[in-house]
Amino acid sequence: MKRILSALAAGLVFGLGIALSGMGNPAKVLNFFDPLGTWDPSLAFVMGGALAVTAIGYRVIFGRRQAPMFDAKFHLPTARTIDVKLIGGSALFGVGWGIAGFCPGGAIPALGFAPWPTALFLISMGGGILIARWLQALPRKMIA
Repeated sequence: MKRILSALAAGLVFGLGIALSGMGNPAKVLNFFDPLGTWDPSLAFVMGGALAVTAIGYRVIFGRRQAPMFDAKFHLPTARTIDVKLIGGSALFGVGWGIAGFCPGGAIPALGFAPWPTALFLISMGGGILIARWLQALPRKMIA
């Protein structure tokens, strides 16, 4: 129960940050990607602030704790290879973000600002995830 409540609290803080910073508005995000038109640098400041807080938080948490408060161990990624899946997924994420103006995590709080376009984005993203999982489950001979 504590894990669920801590996840809920983290989600609420994230959503509040998205809402207060205006990043739930896709037009504001898309303006960041338009440097020759209506460029809005506020996304860079929001991301920079988030990275600074995260870097400090990681230093404090990993410097003082052997395990998280509500789990037996930290669950950190172990993969260190840069492969086609990583590059392709990153590119697809960036293109989707640039087209739609929604980051997957930021789209959920955006449901309050633009319910139908945001819901369409989330449904499409969910469909894309299901298709990707289906493709990964196919035998390699069928894909190539």
